Amino acid sequence: MDAEKLMKIDRDHIWHPFTQMADWVREEQIIIERAEGNYLIDVQGRRFFDGVSSLWVNLFGHRRREIDEKIREQLSRVAHSTFLGLTHVPAIELTEKLMGFLPQGLSRVFYSDNGSTAMEIALKMAFQYWKQKGNGGEEKTTFLTLTGAYHGDTIGSVSAGGIDLFHSIFRPLLFETVKVPGPYCFRCPYDLTLDKCGLHCAEVLREKLMEEKERVAAVVVEPLVQGAAGMIVHPEGFLRRVREAADEAGVLLIVDEVATGFGRTGRMFAVEHEGVVPDIMALAKGITGGYLPLAATVTTEEVYSAFLGRYEEFKTFFHGHSYTANPLGCAAAIATLEIFEREDVLGHVQEVSSRLSERLQEVKDHPNVGDVRQKGLMVGIEIVRDRETKEPFPPELKVGQRVIRKTRERGLIIRPLGDVIVLMPPLSTTLEEVDTLCDVTFWAMEEVLRETVR
Repeated sequence: MDAEKLMKIDRDHIWHPFTQMADWVREEQIIIERAEGNYLIDVQGRRFFDGVSSLWVNLFGHRRREIDEKIREQLSRVAHSTFLGLTHVPAIELTEKLMGFLPQGLSRVFYSDNGSTAMEIALKMAFQYWKQKGNGGEEKTTFLTLTGAYHGDTIGSVSAGGIDLFHSIFRPLLFETVKVPGPYCFRCPYDLTLDKCGLHCAEVLREKLMEEKERVAAVVVEPLVQGAAGMIVHPEGFLRRVREAADEAGVLLIVDEVATGFGRTGRMFAVEHEGVVPDIMALAKGITGGYLPLAATVTTEEVYSAFLGRYEEFKTFFHGHSYTANPLGCAAAIATLEIFEREDVLGHVQEVSSRLSERLQEVKDHPNVGDVRQKGLMVGIEIVRDRETKEPFPPELKVGQRVIRKTRERGLIIRPLGDVIVLMPPLSTTLEEVDTLCDVTFWAMEEVLRETVR
């Protein structure tokens, strides 16, 4: 089919996620046909740098030979087999490899198929853990969560989330959580500055947790970076203080490493930056190098042991998915971890992140740039109408959307979060590609802002 017919079918029948379809049908869209390395190629043969890693999942570029071959090899054996009451070779081999990367103390892996379900599992595990542990734990039926949090789109993960734009309409469906303000330093909820605050946000969390500890099962956080909230980077030491508060209150710590895991922050997992070991950790996105849906919820022997018992006690974790531990996904994940074993991926990420940090200095003082946030290869550039007052542009101006559409004119695909321009290139990005990513993004920002504020 030609491009026009393909687009007609799309507009007539497809409903895209997180997309206002009234706008979609009015604007020219890119139809991706294939990919090579860090580039996506559309049906007209135009090449676009994948500046957002195909929504934060792609690690080593598209059509990476080792991952392609591993999937083909597995496809010649078996594409899928249930994981309920059976096991299979790829899942076992993947688990062994994961054990070599996970923070010490995490030793049990429960597979699923995406980040939302990995977090749903984490919440249910924590809830059931306390129910079966006894000793008063039966009353621990809620969770302490952060404003601005995003943990997925299932009802449980939305309940733990805190982005009103996405979640407020579903509030009647959600279960209650104890919420405290997230550490958004640029728009500090306490009107404090980082150099003088003494991590006041962490102390507020601790105090609230101690007040509610009898009914809180776990603290739930995205470690170091709250992605969907606008790439909000937590101040140094916050995560460590959260771990200490959870220990003091006697509750579990759940970390959502769906976006931050597998090298994005310059370490294999974000928790490593502060030497934190959670009780439960959710993994997805980059686990397969961005090839196939796969997720894992990993936990400790302490949590796992609470689910052991006689059949008739029904302590089993009654949760599962048709495609749990899909062999093709496991094969892609094995190949992904083998690349980490064989190559100095994290060293390369740190080098590329350093160049990216240097280039970001160029827009840090722009009159319409309120804040530039970066952790490794996770970047958010917050565009504002007034730098001094931090006043945002009215949403109807669609500044962020116009910037990312402008970048397409020069061969770049990125995606904003409102008026926060997100840059999250693949780990395989070269120094030259970082320069191109920044050149095009800064040019598009300037072009859009010039016509918006004139």
